Amino acid sequence: MIRKETDVVIVGTGAAGLYHALHLPQDLQICMITKDEVDQSDSFLAQGGMCMLRDEEDYDGYFEDTMRAGHYENDEKSVEIMIRSSRQVAKELLAYGVDFEKDAAGLLFTREGGHGRPRILFHKDITGKEITSTLLERARERSNITILEHTMMIDIIENSTGCAGIIAQMQDGTLAEIRAKFTVLASGGLGGLYQHSTNFRHITGDALAIALCHGIEMEHIDYIQIHPTTLYSEKPGRRFLISESVRGEGAILLDKNKRRFCNELQPRDVVTAAIHKQMKKDGTPFVWLSMEKIPEQEIRSHFPNIMKQCLEEGYDPTKECIPVVPAQHYFMGGIRVDHESRTSMDRLYAVGETSCNGVHGKNRLASNSLLESMVFAERAASQIKEILPSVDWQDILEGGTVEEDRYRDIEALQQKYKDIVLQEIEAEKKRHEG
Repeated sequence: MIRKETDVVIVGTGAAGLYHALHLPQDLQICMITKDEVDQSDSFLAQGGMCMLRDEEDYDGYFEDTMRAGHYENDEKSVEIMIRSSRQVAKELLAYGVDFEKDAAGLLFTREGGHGRPRILFHKDITGKEITSTLLERARERSNITILEHTMMIDIIENSTGCAGIIAQMQDGTLAEIRAKFTVLASGGLGGLYQHSTNFRHITGDALAIALCHGIEMEHIDYIQIHPTTLYSEKPGRRFLISESVRGEGAILLDKNKRRFCNELQPRDVVTAAIHKQMKKDGTPFVWLSMEKIPEQEIRSHFPNIMKQCLEEGYDPTKECIPVVPAQHYFMGGIRVDHESRTSMDRLYAVGETSCNGVHGKNRLASNSLLESMVFAERAASQIKEILPSVDWQDILEGGTVEEDRYRDIEALQQKYKDIVLQEIEAEKKRHEG
């Protein structure tokens, strides 16, 4: 096992991890690792956009929309922090070079299900890719940031003072003990555990399992969101998401007889339940989505990626309905964190979908995820800067003995981690039912 030392190690290269890295001081050495290629994070897949508070008059409506979607189980302070920070995040993203859609009057906004008004910034139908690829470009410009691809966290190092870094398997199979003053978990959700999911298959909740093994506090691990509209396919692999903004722009859901059966702009869990009920009633594995109310040019300009994917599956959404089905999409629970993204273990932080700060409650409001991940990633960076002077390297380097024999069989260890997460989800479901 080789040994590395760095100031901060970040597990994940999605929007949360990258935004966090960019907000750390440039005199810190930062090591970012990712399990696959650097652009294979779910942040790149986000289609609809990123919410932004339009003006002060929009605050109460935005707050209520978020709370209502979350079944009022949200942490109200977290929701307030996210909304109040949204304009600054948008400003910074524009400064980084993110190309949000604009017209002569300024930024354009779209609307999605659960929102009382248009307040979502977007870039065509690939907003996540636009934001995350831009953040990646800026990170690659920083000489203090090192990104290691095909490098997998297989454990954290815990000593008497808290978290002292991670154990990782490098691209060549070598094991590495990466000692760090601060460890930030930004490794996404758990969609790879499910047969039907919009997530990349390699995102399997490893950080959650490792946290559970170390007794780190979790929150609402059974709160898993199903997206109501993914393109129906009998092919194996990840399901292609049909953005909620398509319905926000006027698309409607139809039963097998091409009759509308629900209000498409309700929160995701409500629309999902309506679709499942209709499929059971019709005896079909999907329902239809019609874009006939959206002008053809709008479909081609606003949703080019969706258009391309539908054509590849044999459907032309400008001329016909497309089949859609619900699939696992987002994880509202995770490693419990405070408003500065601190976990229950000293010097260990969690941001993005890996964490649970209470913003989303029981069900996420559309397009809050990119915003939430960056808001609380920045707060983690600010908190790290604040306590950095008090951290002694000796606290990091001593203790936390690493036993290599525990990591000999990586495949067996990964299966163990998957089982741990799935078992905990089922146990939490039973606790809630009880």
